[in-house]
Amino acid sequence: MCALVDSFRGPPRESILCFSVVAPTASRPYYESMSDKDTYLTNQFLIAMPNLRDPNFFHSVTYVCEHTEQGAMGIVINQPVELRLGDLMAQMDMQAHDPEQAALPIFRGGPVEPERGFVLHSPLGQWESSMEVTSHIGLTTSTDIIRAMSGGSSPNDALITLGYAGWGAGQLEQEMLDNAWLSGPADPVIIFETPVEERWEAAARLVGVNIHQLTGDAGHA
Repeated sequence: MCALVDSFRGPPRESILCFSVVAPTASRPYYESMSDKDTYLTNQFLIAMPNLRDPNFFHSVTYVCEHTEQGAMGIVINQPVELRLGDLMAQMDMQAHDPEQAALPIFRGGPVEPERGFVLHSPLGQWESSMEVTSHIGLTTSTDIIRAMSGGSSPNDALITLGYAGWGAGQLEQEMLDNAWLSGPADPVIIFETPVEERWEAAARLVGVNIHQLTGDAGHA
């Protein structure tokens, strides 16, 4: 599991923003067999079932950045907050490169440490503190990526969040057994391009499901 240190910080309420850092583990987990690896959900979507009423995850799509026997960590990709990238940059004594960049939404990445910031991005690039999720998608939270964006050197795609979703050992597995989530393959198009209000339905369609027709009896895709 990732450790969180020195992360860039967002405003818990009205305080000044600063960036946080995710310190990745040195390597991806070693899987003793292919069947072990297949039980983990890294680089998959968790799609909230319609009966999941927790306000932190209601109608949410979470991109799983890491899942091992020690637990899981992910970023909710469809809950924008009333904050724009230009606001964040201004509070970090930076300036947005252009009006389009300034208007980019900030998302609520999950209920854990909501004052900390995370950037889900593609391509990987070279950043001070970054975790490789796949060969094309990284999770970075060091200030240098925001500074680069301010200077016009943005990653091709980026989604910026405050907070993350986290599960302890065995917790996500139990929630899957309880049919709280539908799981399926992630698609960068949905993460970075699909309109926010369509991501929940679109993620479910990837596995051939009309999410509005599901009950709590469904589960893995």
